[in-house]
Amino acid sequence: MMTWMTAGFARPDGQSGVSRAGLRWCALVLGAVLLAGCASGPGANPNDPLEPYNRSMTRFNDGVDEAVLKPVATAYKDVVPSTVRTGVNNFFGNLGDVWSFVNSVLQLRPEEALSSLVRFNVNTVFGLGGLLDIASEMGVDRNRQDFGLTLGRWGVPTGPYLVLPLLGPSTVRDTAALPVDMQGNLVGQFDSTAVRNSLYGLRAVDTRASLLGAGAVLEGAALDKYSFTRDVYLQVRAQRAGRPGAADTNGGDDNGGVLPQESDY
Repeated sequence: MMTWMTAGFARPDGQSGVSRAGLRWCALVLGAVLLAGCASGPGANPNDPLEPYNRSMTRFNDGVDEAVLKPVATAYKDVVPSTVRTGVNNFFGNLGDVWSFVNSVLQLRPEEALSSLVRFNVNTVFGLGGLLDIASEMGVDRNRQDFGLTLGRWGVPTGPYLVLPLLGPSTVRDTAALPVDMQGNLVGQFDSTAVRNSLYGLRAVDTRASLLGAGAVLEGAALDKYSFTRDVYLQVRAQRAGRPGAADTNGGDDNGGVLPQESDY
């Protein structure tokens, strides 16, 4: 599935900082994980001591995906022209560059911060509000960053691999960072609830549609889809942290992330 923020962001409706609902949700998930950890066997993967819980949650997520998300994403891909889908993907990516800029600043990475700032300005002004990715054509690559990676930059360990309800692969550190990431998400700053929810839904469907090809490859290639997804997820997250191929068998700070998107067939 998919993973989806600065503390103190203020909304016009009076909400500020990390939402109480987000904190309660994370506390419930982390509490359930701690209880599930008791079921880990002695031969558990050191990156995945919560494997029994994670496999169970993966089955639940896969069921929801098969019943709801995948059919909707397939219809979206079949009906919406590829140029439109590319524009939608570019739009949300452009909004994400703002949060990447904030986190690059927090990580004291000036080059990455400048790159994200340039990307947002160029694509917003010359790319029709971000529908066109002019910056990539200019050679300014996207550098995705989030608050989980910022915590890792300053030494906070990832903790175990963790599969979240509906959101999918994560780590304990990144789950704790989710409420901050949600506040930094510009989609959440729209005043209208209807607009916000529509954009959240569109982003979820567009993201799932972009992973349809990867899912087909995964089904055919992986003997154990769960282990393959976990290992790729952690490797991609390590690369995003700036340490390609880094392994985190002792609770280091460089894991967690999302499966790379695949091109359409």
